[in-house]
Amino acid sequence: MKSHFTKPALSIEEQIQLLRQRGLTIEDEAYARHYLEKVGYFRLSAYFYPLLKEPKENHRFKNESTFSQAVQLYKFDRKLRLLVFSQIEKIEVATKSQILEKSLQETGDVFWLHDDKNFRDINQFRKTERIILDEWKGSKEDFVSHYEHTYCDNPPAWMMIELIPIGVLSHLYRNIQKMSLQKEISKEFGLVPDVFSSWLFSLSGIRNICCHHNRLWNRILPNTPMELLKPKAHWIDLTSVDRRKTYYKLAMIKYMLSFINPKNRFLEGIVELQSEFPTVDFRAMDFPDDWQSLPLWCS
Repeated sequence: MKSHFTKPALSIEEQIQLLRQRGLTIEDEAYARHYLEKVGYFRLSAYFYPLLKEPKENHRFKNESTFSQAVQLYKFDRKLRLLVFSQIEKIEVATKSQILEKSLQETGDVFWLHDDKNFRDINQFRKTERIILDEWKGSKEDFVSHYEHTYCDNPPAWMMIELIPIGVLSHLYRNIQKMSLQKEISKEFGLVPDVFSSWLFSLSGIRNICCHHNRLWNRILPNTPMELLKPKAHWIDLTSVDRRKTYYKLAMIKYMLSFINPKNRFLEGIVELQSEFPTVDFRAMDFPDDWQSLPLWCS
């Protein structure tokens, strides 16, 4: 049976008092008040959680746990999200470019995106088309306004594809009629079509986490990706990683970046974070101890 929610809202002072009662050391009350006011208790609670003793349901902090430790985890996670988002952006842009270029070469039709003959599943095509047209109608981009005031045709593919979110992009790609075209696109990222579409959809979940400022560190992530069994470049040992955790998703990003931009600095970005936040446990994200020396990362 479900019960009614009866927890009262607490003032900042009451929140500080509650944390202290539970055993958390608050070295600087003004510092704690600032973060509770500007970030919020509920958001910070995700970073208090690793500091709790087992069983965590008792809400008792481990000895010598401090408020600043939780804030450091929060700061690390924020910077990790910013780094990851910037790398996913590169993959998203490259994917749109490859789908557009190769589809135009294949069809010779600037309106191919509106033609259901180019897609396998008509119902999925119509669903995707509705989403894309809604994005178009809701867009405030200058090029959309100019086109609407100038032309009576459906927008050309290169305009439409700019507005497609990466999650919808994965469905669009998977529904392309010709497998040969799918293969031409996915090989630019060192992947086969099924894995490529799965990875795109998985990365859409990570992108959403980054956009909505949710926790990326130390959690089970949405949209478990397919395994890459026949890599075209250096990859990781699949027997020792959890595809639901952060490390696998970051390895996916690194693998795809190695084809988009072999001189990418994703490794350096992660290393800089590890150096800036030496107390953060990277193993909580499933990183192996020797991750920096593995071929995927050091090549």
